[in-house]
Amino acid sequence: MRTILKNGKIYVEKNNFQEALLIEDGIIKLVGSNEELAHYRVDTAIDLEGKTVLPGFNDSHLHISGIGALMNTCNLTPAKSIDDIIQIGRDFLNANHKLIALHGRGWNQDYFTSGERRLLTRFDLDKISTEIPIVFDRVCGHVAVGNTKALEILRVDENTYVDGGTIELGEDGKPNGIFTENAIRLIQSIIPAKDDLQREREFLKACDYALSLGITSVQSCDIMDRESQCMYGIIHRIYESKKTRLRYSHQFNYQNIEDFKDYLEREHISGIYDEKFLSKGALKLFKDGSLGARTALMLNDYKDAPGTKGVAALSDEQLQNIVDLATDHGIRVVTHAIGDGAVESVINAYENTIRNGQNRGNNLRHGIVHCQISNMNQLNRIAKLNIPVMYQPIFLDYDIQIVEDRVGSELASTSYAFNTLYKLGAPISFGTDSPVEDCNPFPNIYCAVTRQRLNGSPDGGFVPDERMELEDVIDAYTIGSAFNECKENYKGRLKAGYVADLIVLDRDIFSVEPNEIKEIQVERIMVNGEFVYEK
Repeated sequence: MRTILKNGKIYVEKNNFQEALLIEDGIIKLVGSNEELAHYRVDTAIDLEGKTVLPGFNDSHLHISGIGALMNTCNLTPAKSIDDIIQIGRDFLNANHKLIALHGRGWNQDYFTSGERRLLTRFDLDKISTEIPIVFDRVCGHVAVGNTKALEILRVDENTYVDGGTIELGEDGKPNGIFTENAIRLIQSIIPAKDDLQREREFLKACDYALSLGITSVQSCDIMDRESQCMYGIIHRIYESKKTRLRYSHQFNYQNIEDFKDYLEREHISGIYDEKFLSKGALKLFKDGSLGARTALMLNDYKDAPGTKGVAALSDEQLQNIVDLATDHGIRVVTHAIGDGAVESVINAYENTIRNGQNRGNNLRHGIVHCQISNMNQLNRIAKLNIPVMYQPIFLDYDIQIVEDRVGSELASTSYAFNTLYKLGAPISFGTDSPVEDCNPFPNIYCAVTRQRLNGSPDGGFVPDERMELEDVIDAYTIGSAFNECKENYKGRLKAGYVADLIVLDRDIFSVEPNEIKEIQVERIMVNGEFVYEK
């Protein structure tokens, strides 16, 4: 099957645009001018009518199952106060009378515009219900709050301990319902497990949504604990049956080395992967939490919370042991590190595998997810060691408001250092960490180009030297993300020999004003030479 796309503005690479491309059996055969490709015999010819064409976006870190789950849970994102959260919870319960437990996600105390701007507690959730357990996750996913009923069922008290997490105590010395990091899994265990059919429906709904936004590949963390291991079978069945055309690469999370050993003996050996549409991917670890929740691990105290340095979800020794084991088995590791203390620890762990000869030149491409708070020494080390970094520029929309308060202006000036690290030659890629943020690529691109919030502030952008050129941003979102999963030789460019994954835009991203980038939509999406979405 031969198809030609003609009369377009096709982005090939920086300073290189072409008019037409020839596709055969899902692979791009030629790219050039209309005249150069006119004499080839084809089965289908499509006139692009001057539209701009980009490679399909590749989100280098998100949670597809989480996106699907959010579509079917109590969405707390609109809440502007604790009272709003209580009302949203009550309304959800009234509309869903048969619930035996209530789960919600999306609240952010820094967005509260009335009342107290603080973390929720069990006493707030008790105002929704004391009859059923309630768990509300903060938007970052690194803090969760349970009501009194949930704590009673789990028999949580002031002596309950979870390694790599905290169960916060109130002024009375009793748990106040706030759980952080590894302790979140304890409070979330009160929520009834979904059956496989429900998980599959949510997963496919999220895949459809991602595709509609121009995302043709994802690197997704959906295996988070023993309970979620059923997702392996669900995902295998989905791809064996070709129920979605979204290319999927695992980022499976095992914080416990024994759980990781179990993976090595089971899924790693027996799982069937074609490495085109479904890939084994990487081991995903968590070193710390989030900046908004002050659980990101810092080298020094938080400026606005003296005596607080965050939470280590893994000790340095635990991190090193798991990284070494993964390296021994030739498995890539990508580690969540937001605070500069976490970033330092992860760099050290990777450098040790390189120095010990297990991972020469970081040939396994062990990477860092987020890398938000960083100093220049760390950025130079990341570049020198060739450590891929998976950034989320959209985080600036929120973090611009808090970062200087949290870490001070000096450290903030070397943080979210997209352009600096790119210019140093380090491999960077972009994603959204959805459902922490929406997975729409265009607001993400806007933030990388302007360094501004979605409302246009601040004038000139936050640390404007870190603004990136548009072509570099697109490359980070396509070929850069493909490099992160070791697939840059056949995915992420519109060149001969690459898979025909591409998107057609409703306006020219290269000529619109920067503030219009976030409004761009996708008109058509092609995966493997076939159109899978048309607006």
